[in-house]
Formats: sequence, C-alpha cells, structure tokens
Amino acid sequence: MNIFVIMKRTFDTEEKITLQQGKIDDSGAEFIINPYDEYAIEEALVLRDEHGGEVTVVTVGEEEAEKELRTALAMGADKAVLIDTEELEDHDQFTTASLLAAYFSEQSFDIILGGNVAVDGGSGQVGPRVAELLAIPQVTTITKIDIQDRTATIIRDVEGDEETVTVSLPVLVTAQQGLNEPRYPSLPGIMKAKKKPLDVLDLDDLDLEEEDVAAKTETIEIFLPPEKQAGRMIEGEPQAQVKELVALLKSEAKVI
Repeated sequence: MNIFVIMKRTFDTEEKITLQQGKIDDSGAEFIINPYDEYAIEEALVLRDEHGGEVTVVTVGEEEAEKELRTALAMGADKAVLIDTEELEDHDQFTTASLLAAYFSEQSFDIILGGNVAVDGGSGQVGPRVAELLAIPQVTTITKIDIQDRTATIIRDVEGDEETVTVSLPVLVTAQQGLNEPRYPSLPGIMKAKKKPLDVLDLDDLDLEEEDVAAKTETIEIFLPPEKQAGRMIEGEPQAQVKELVALLKSEAKVI
C-alpha cells in the first residue's frame, strides 16, 4: 500500500506570538510538526504495519522544514519529500494545494492523510483542495479508519456526533483529535532517520511556473486580539442590574 502524509511545520503551540512591523516575528520561536498532522503520521504507520507498503511524508516549505521531516522519519516513516517554496514571493492555501497536487499526480497512491487543520492558520483547506484537484474522494475529521479489500470504512466527527462513511480507495482523509495517540521518536528511530531518503523538489521538478501557483489571496493586515479587560460587577436590584447590563452590551461591548 502506497501511503502519503501531508505535513506542515508550525509554531510550537506554547509559543507566544509577537508582531514586528505588521508581520509575525518568528525569530527564536520553536517549530514543531503540526499536532493534527502527527495523528495522520501515526495512522499512516499503523496502516502500513497492517497492510504493508511504505509511508512517505510530504511538506511544502523552505529548508528549515527538513528538521520536522526528519522527526517524521524518526517516528517511522520510510521517505520524506520537501517541496521548496523559497523562490516564491508569497503563497497561500491555493499555492500549497497546487504544489501538492502536482506532486501527487505523478505518484501512485492508495491513501493520502493529513491533519484536519493547522494550528497556525486553521483554515482546514489544503487537504480538501488537494482531493478536488486530484479528483479523488475525501473524508475529513476522521476518528477511525479500517481498510479491507480496497474499501475504507471511516468514522468521522460531526460536531460532537459521529458519521460512518464507506469509500473506495484511493482516498484523502484528514485526521481529527482522538484518531490515535502519536508515538514519540525512539533513539534507534532517530539514528535510522539520518539515513532515510529526503528528497527536495522545486517548481522545475514539478513542471510548474511561478504564475501557476501564485497566491489567490492577499493578507491586508495581521493583528493580535485585544487584551482581555477585567470583569465588572453589577450591583443593585435584579431589575436595575438587567437594565445596566443591556446598556453596557450596547454601548461598550457592542454586541447587541
């Protein structure tokens, strides 16, 4: 079984985000594998161990992302691919999906896994966009998957409830929290990862021009949410409290 995982390099979830001149300042920040992508990697390894084959982890980014790819290899993935975007001035979800689809269109795959969302952008667009470009089925927010005879039976989270979906391979799925418990890289795994293949591709390798993957969106402004203000206690009789609360919701909170 040919299994691929879409992975993203993201800020450590414990990092405090700061802005400099209207841009996110990532100097000195720690980066990790997007946590939802860790579920996808773990499930890929489980499927490989059950059905045979190999796991290839693919990311779109710059040279620094090789560190996270090596971590995925240390977890047990067989191969890694970096699609280098250093020559691109700007990119968005369209860019990322277009690059991935161009790569996958030249591969033989049975299943592609990815995280439900990335913890930095949170759009949840890349996986579904890739599936649409490849014209294959997609199932998002999965919490369980079983594959038998080229058919996947999948349980997905739907706003606190569950839905069971049956779909033929090939398929793209995105992992939700609860799918599994990702493993930590072992010391032997870390040592083996140094010798596993990690290929770096650019636009020429994918037979693409920069205008083919140019961003479709423009970021106008990036800003932090306002700091939380201290709560206010409303005193007096209940009727007076209600009147004051309504007035404050209109004049200060501006929510009604």
